[in-house]
Amino acid sequence: MPSDSQSLPFVSFIMPTLNVGAILDRCLASIARQTYPRDRYEIILADAHSTDSTREIAKKYGAIVLDDNGKNMEEGKRLALEKSRGQYIISVDSDNEITHSDYVELAVKALAQNPQALGVESYYPPSPKMSSFCAYLTHLLHISDPICWLMSANPQLVERVGDVERWRLPEGTFSYPLGANGFVFRRADLESVKADEHFQDTHTALHMMRAGKREWLRISGRGVHHYYVQTLWMFIKKRRRATVHFLRVQEEAKTNWMKEHPPVPLWLAALYCVTFAGPIFHVLRGIFRNGDWRWLWHLPACPGSVLGNAWGVWTYKTHRHVKNLVSHLKP
Repeated sequence: MPSDSQSLPFVSFIMPTLNVGAILDRCLASIARQTYPRDRYEIILADAHSTDSTREIAKKYGAIVLDDNGKNMEEGKRLALEKSRGQYIISVDSDNEITHSDYVELAVKALAQNPQALGVESYYPPSPKMSSFCAYLTHLLHISDPICWLMSANPQLVERVGDVERWRLPEGTFSYPLGANGFVFRRADLESVKADEHFQDTHTALHMMRAGKREWLRISGRGVHHYYVQTLWMFIKKRRRATVHFLRVQEEAKTNWMKEHPPVPLWLAALYCVTFAGPIFHVLRGIFRNGDWRWLWHLPACPGSVLGNAWGVWTYKTHRHVKNLVSHLKP
């Protein structure tokens, strides 16, 4: 990658927002701290008509704010992507905080040097600002839901060169959600799968893997602090919303990473969560392996996941006629 700042690839951060004024400043401040030159990136918010301080905070950081009239977050991401100019696209959410000031610079450089990779995935290190429950969901599980965690294939480390790690999935499965929370894409790859027409972070990465790009990168120890939720009750409510959002997206796009030969089927993952034998095994294994007592949160989180997802299915079936249902359920 060229060292002259004016020759650096232009980068676009895209983010859907709705009334996130309480957390947005932390996210945008972490972008502002990046070593990547400010004149070589843009921040684009697709805002679903926030009524709090979201837009004022965005303007403080020089972000472009678009009016998002869509019915879900994916339409907002497509809107932001359509208006973006970057050669590299970073999908970021308002509950993210980039952990290291050199993350973008290292990620873009690594992706430029590894054309076989479909993108750069974040690690989710814990933060002193998050609760132990949030650290369990994001740092220990990496995938912020026990059911999705069970249905995700285990990525395999191919090679580590310096800070750059190459990862891929085992043969015969694409069951792994890639594309959100600080994920870095090349625009050329997005265009190759027509992401401007049907961008949905995990769907887009899945289309790329189906097309032959089975490998992605991570930057050792770097990524985002993902402030998903702080409490168990908020987790249940968020799983309800996530389920409604998932079912709403499925109305238009039938792509679903959880049907791409997962290690266990959905019904078995749900059964695991409510029988306690499996969760107890993983709690003991997690504590034994790394001495991290935050694994104890796995016990209440498992039935909480089933409850939140079931609540979401019921909500969707009884209120699917409500156009902005997902935004109404925002925790």
